[in-house]
Amino acid sequence: MSARRRLRSDDCLIVAAPRARCDVHEGHPGAGAGEAARAADEAREAGEREGGEGGETPVRRGASAAANATTAAESTAYLLENLARILAVERSKEIGESVDILTSAKKLFVYGVGRSGLAARAFAMRMVQLGIDCYFIGETITPVVSDGDAVLIVSNTGSTMSAIQVANIARRVGAKVISVTGQRTSKLGHASNVVLLIHADEATAQARLAPLGTLFEDATVLLLDGLVAQVMERLGQTEADMRGRHAIMV
Repeated sequence: MSARRRLRSDDCLIVAAPRARCDVHEGHPGAGAGEAARAADEAREAGEREGGEGGETPVRRGASAAANATTAAESTAYLLENLARILAVERSKEIGESVDILTSAKKLFVYGVGRSGLAARAFAMRMVQLGIDCYFIGETITPVVSDGDAVLIVSNTGSTMSAIQVANIARRVGAKVISVTGQRTSKLGHASNVVLLIHADEATAQARLAPLGTLFEDATVLLLDGLVAQVMERLGQTEADMRGRHAIMV
């Protein structure tokens, strides 16, 4: 066996590059650059083929985070501007009549469907905290509506069948009905003693920045919160009084 020559500092060492493994996938640390590129091309082509089958268009992801943030800010500005316009409409007469009904009723009932129902529930919570005997219609523990009671119903169109039925039954038994609606001449409006009108114009920007009933629902929450403050004043209640009736969540 020949003696091995010791490497000198001026010797050149040539190392052959290892062949890329064939059993690794794209993104694996052992994948070569060429294989990763080929895998990406194949995946892209497969996606295009799948998207093209049956005339379907491949699903596009949403806009960038910056664009989404811009749309959110635009929507918020649109909501604030239009809510201020909607709530600036003169309603002092209807508000006064509503306060009279709410503060003199034996029991108060509220009703609404969907997001309108959520706005009604938020109002009911404040009424309970003001010491008013208040219920949401449809709950299993809700008593029957009777003569001398009050019913507040929220419906944008005023044509929701269940809302109309509630109003008609309430009037038939002698209860007073307050409706929050976008249509004064609707069936619900005709069945009400007092109509708190919230008319939100539909526009191109509205469909993009405040879709469906967003303006009506947001305006309802704000209008009813204003009504809470006036009922609070009429009853001589304070925030401390309301806090004492606030539910303890455990």
